[in-house]
Amino acid sequence: MSESSSLAVREQFATADQQRETATVGMWVFLVTEVMFFGGLFMSHIVYRLLHTAAFDRGSADMNILLGSINTAVLISSSFTMALAVHASQEGKWRRLAGFLFATMLIGLAFLGIKFTEYYQHYQDHKVPGFWFESSGADPGAFQMFFVFYFAMTGLHAIHMMIGIGVLAVLLFRSGLERFTSAYHNPVVIAGLYWHFVDIVWVFLFAIFYLPGLHL
Repeated sequence: MSESSSLAVREQFATADQQRETATVGMWVFLVTEVMFFGGLFMSHIVYRLLHTAAFDRGSADMNILLGSINTAVLISSSFTMALAVHASQEGKWRRLAGFLFATMLIGLAFLGIKFTEYYQHYQDHKVPGFWFESSGADPGAFQMFFVFYFAMTGLHAIHMMIGIGVLAVLLFRSGLERFTSAYHNPVVIAGLYWHFVDIVWVFLFAIFYLPGLHL
């Protein structure tokens, strides 16, 4: 067994294939738990929206559809660069891998920058739930509840994004050390699964928070 192979295969695994399959299954199990976690929040949002449709539509109308749309395009672009990073790792092209990982990180940071710009706008408009929340329309409690869901769910998504960027930073460092080859690149593949999941979650968040208020 070569030195690179011995480094790649941990002692608890008999073969590299067994290690790769175990890691992949483990990531899918983790993603299933994430689906259940976010799924509970989505279902709660649906229930409240059905009970207070007008107030939730009014909250959606206060969203910045331009920034939300730009962020959606930004995150879809990051999925593309992440897919290219996975492809580069499979071909053993570590320089190209490092470039695409770095590009994905930059795009992710751009997403967070736009998202926190939106948060600051909501803060200026007194739409952050709490003591300084202001509402002059009907059903102010439900209107505030819309923003509770908004900040909780998009905030959790932002935390997942920051974790993903941290993971990519580690992979970027390791790719600079030429640790990944065409025979050993599973950490990049697994990180790609996580990144694509986070991107998909945002598409649903965009759909429930930004789109319903467009008709108002």
